[in-house]
Amino acid sequence: MSLYKQWTDMVVNYVRTRGEEAFWEEYSSIETKIYTELLASHKSAVKTNIKALADKYETTSEFVMGFIDGVNDSLVNPMDLEALTEESELELALDFEKLYFNMLDAKAEYLYELPQWDGIFSAEKRKEIQKQWRASKTVVNEEKIGRNDPCTCGSGKKYKKCCGK
Repeated sequence: MSLYKQWTDMVVNYVRTRGEEAFWEEYSSIETKIYTELLASHKSAVKTNIKALADKYETTSEFVMGFIDGVNDSLVNPMDLEALTEESELELALDFEKLYFNMLDAKAEYLYELPQWDGIFSAEKRKEIQKQWRASKTVVNEEKIGRNDPCTCGSGKKYKKCCGK
């Protein structure tokens, strides 16, 4: 069984036995510790493996696999999660703009408000990324339907006499 599968099974079992709140409390604590160190040493990519990270942060390999699953989209070179083992070499070279954006998207306030971000981005840059994130969530309908245009439902009637009533 792959480590990624062990991670997903562990989450289901953990939530079933201890509850979702307990899971997020433990996971976010581990995640915060790892991100605090990664952001503090942002000038160089961290090279390690899952077992070493688990030992360092006194947690299980499954929880570290969960962290890797969460950060994978923000890596310069994303990994094949299904192929990872405890001994797989990891290079955590982060795209920090993408990481900040993804933290906003995950609504992980406890992560995107870490003080270590001050050494990476200015307050203005973080606001700019937040603006981009908000814009990505806004749907703008570019085509306006005029009252006298044919109805979009295909009835052949004018919009004002059909769906525009």
